[in-house]
Order: sequence, then structure tokens, then C-alpha cells
Amino acid sequence: MLTVVQVVVVAVTKRQAAWATRQKLNSLTVTLCTLGLIVSTLFIGAAKGAVLPIERADVLYHSYEGDGVTIDGPSVLLRKNIGGKVSVSANYYVDTVSGASIDVRATASPYEEVRKEKTVGVDYLNNKTLLSTSFTNSSENDFEANSVYVGISQDFFGDLSTISLSYSKGWDVVGRRGDESFEEEADRQKYGLGFSQVATKSLIVGFNIEHISDEGYLNNPYRSVRFLDASTDRGFSFATEKYPNTRSSTAYSINANYYLPYRAAIYGDARTYSDTWGIKAQNFKVGYIHPIKDDWIFEVFIRHYKQDKADFYQDLFSRPDEFNFMARDKEMSSYTGVTAGISVAYEWQFSQTATFKKSAVHFEWDYMKFDYDDFRDATAEAPVGEEPLFGFSANVLRIFASIWY
Repeated sequence: MLTVVQVVVVAVTKRQAAWATRQKLNSLTVTLCTLGLIVSTLFIGAAKGAVLPIERADVLYHSYEGDGVTIDGPSVLLRKNIGGKVSVSANYYVDTVSGASIDVRATASPYEEVRKEKTVGVDYLNNKTLLSTSFTNSSENDFEANSVYVGISQDFFGDLSTISLSYSKGWDVVGRRGDESFEEEADRQKYGLGFSQVATKSLIVGFNIEHISDEGYLNNPYRSVRFLDASTDRGFSFATEKYPNTRSSTAYSINANYYLPYRAAIYGDARTYSDTWGIKAQNFKVGYIHPIKDDWIFEVFIRHYKQDKADFYQDLFSRPDEFNFMARDKEMSSYTGVTAGISVAYEWQFSQTATFKKSAVHFEWDYMKFDYDDFRDATAEAPVGEEPLFGFSANVLRIFASIWY
């Protein structure tokens, strides 16, 4: 049986404002997912009942470079099964961030910091039901986040259908560099519902709903709005952004994975997103997976993303208190993004009597291009409000190795 392992690390455009990045993750589906289980099922032509995750050790190096920001670091995952019904896991993930994105460069200097994330999880299998729970802590010098996750999935109709429910809750503590007295909090809740169906021996389809509710300090203490100011040489000045203290979002997605007669597979998914801040977004992705013999697997994909701006977003305001809520974070603006990726994986088997059963290495390179419809480059030499519209490209590299035992 062929196994496709694809761990997609979210490529963030900045970390000095971790909460702004989280807002982007709510709207931009730079997906964090694994296609391996689905594609493996297609390769063998039938679905299996609920099973525990495979015992394994994974090591990942990821690198992102774009918009003046470089992010890289390692991730290590260990998973061990106990008694055929319980699986425990631990993950350690590091982001080393340097530089500054365009909207930070307009008001501040580049920076460097490290974010460390630790996750522990437990899965419990009872017949055709799989229960999962985990705890995650993410820490950096101006941001502390804790979250818990609970999920349940159930197979039925001869193991051809699976329904899943999930809930997670997060508690964030927001700080600000150079201001020891600044401390704010935010709470986040996420509800998920998923359904997958083996439609034919070659086709699996799925549908998912996700609802997120945020409350508390949802601002970015480092980002500013700009407003007209004739008293300055540039013709504008900056003031702190002001966001609502609540936000709700809902996303719907459908996906399909089809096994081709010559053992390859094609897949696609579509996602729509909307929230109470007025942001609406659509995401489409198609991909192709091609195995060669029993050892090599190649994959290519392309993804398109389009977003409409938040109701209180503007590139340039007339005065610092023009509205109750004001934002200029480019991730709150109208923009489009295209991502194209290519990956190659090599897997080799060991003796079934050996301590290690098999191993795999995976390499992936993604190219990302973003164009903004109403966010201008405030660092450019041009009359105020007539600066060129901003756009940038980024490269994402992942090298991943896994050992099954």
C-alpha cells in the first residue's frame, strides 16, 4: 500500500502581530491538513473502519521568505500506541522570525523573535468511534496562547461514511514590546462538523462546516491606520488601529478525491468564508498525485484565493478618529492570492521484524503571489493616496522525514 504524507505548515506573513496572523488564518486557507489517509484509501480501492494513528516519529524543517519577512524552524512529532486502543502524541514546533512586513516597516524597524509551540494529544479508539483530545501552548515574548481540542469521529454504513464533530477553546494573553504595563486577553472558540463518503471504489467526497467565535482584544498593538495630516512632510500620520471586541466567522468547504486507473489520484476542494466584520472569501484548489513504482510519489497543485475587505478597513482615513472602528492591516483588505506547489516523496520498507517498519522523506516547494486591490505602499515616494498598490511573492520550503515503528 502506498502512503502519501503531506504536512502543510502555515506560511505566515508576520509574527510580531500574532493575533493578526490568526485573523488571516481564519480567512485564508493556506491549509493545515494531511491528504495521506484519503489518498491511501483511494489506492487500495476501499475504505477501512476507524483506526488509531500510526506509530511514528516525524521531523520537519520549514522555511518561509516573502514581504521582507523570513520564518524558519524545526518541528518534531512523536506518536506511540498503547494496547491497541490508545495513541499518545507530542509535538514541538519552533518559528524563528526576522524582518518586518510592509505595514510594519512603514511605522517600525525590523525585528527578530522566536515562537515556541508545544502540543500533547491522546486518541482513544472504541470499535468504530475515535475520540481525540489535545492541549497546545504557544509562547513568545509578547504573546501567550493556550488551547484545548476535543473531537469525535464515527464510521457507519459499512465503514463507507464518516461523521466528525470537534470543539476547541483558546485563551490568549496579548502583550506589547517596550510596554510592561500592557496586557490584554482574548478568548476563541471553534466548532467543526465534517462528513465524508466513499461514493464509489474510486471516489471519496467530503463536506465540512467550521464556526469560530472570538471575544476580547482582537487588535494588533503594533499596527496603525494612516490619516491625512497636512502638517507633515509626507502628508499623513499614523494612529493605533481600533477593532471590535467580538468576531464570528463561518466557513463551508467541499472536497473530492478521485483514484485514476493507473494508480494516480486527482483532488480538489472549494471553501467559502464570511464573518461579522464584513470579510468574504473564496478558496479553490486542485491537485494531482502520481506514484512511480512503489517508492516515489510526486504531487503538483494550484490554489486560488480571493477576499473582500472588512467593513472598517481603509488604506487612508481623513482623521484619526473618523470612525469607531478603523483598520489598515493589509490582511483585512481586498486581495487575491495564487499558490502553486510541487512535492516529491520517497518511501522505503524495512523488515517487518525490525524495530523500524518503514521510512519516508518528503520535499515540497510552494510559490505564493499576492496582489492587493486597496492597500498602497506607504513607503513609496508618491503623492499621498496615489502610492502604487502593493503586492508581493513568497517562497515556502518544507523538508519532512518520518519513521514508522
